[in-house]
Amino acid sequence: MSAVNLTLRFVCELAAIGALVWWGWPVLGVVLGLAVIAVWAVAVAPKSRRRLPDPSRFAIELVIFGCATAAFAGVGHPVLAVVFAVAAVVTAGLVRVWPEPVDPA
Repeated sequence: MSAVNLTLRFVCELAAIGALVWWGWPVLGVVLGLAVIAVWAVAVAPKSRRRLPDPSRFAIELVIFGCATAAFAGVGHPVLAVVFAVAAVVTAGLVRVWPEPVDPA
């Protein structure tokens, strides 16, 4: 079950980037997409050297997912926004129940 959650979580991460790029296309969208990638890579990603501890990391995830939800609604897809929001919050919570696998290296 953990693998399913991690896969869905990754899809939510990509969807969040896509939503913000779509909403702000062209210039603002690219900037927002790159900003989310940078913040996620530094503060949230499992292999980041500067990964934040919870609850700070969880708060950043919720802000990113919340902005993506608003972006989906902003481009005229409120149902998609709700489905995304539920999936993103559930996966963010479950990843704390079923932690990411740790590399032995």
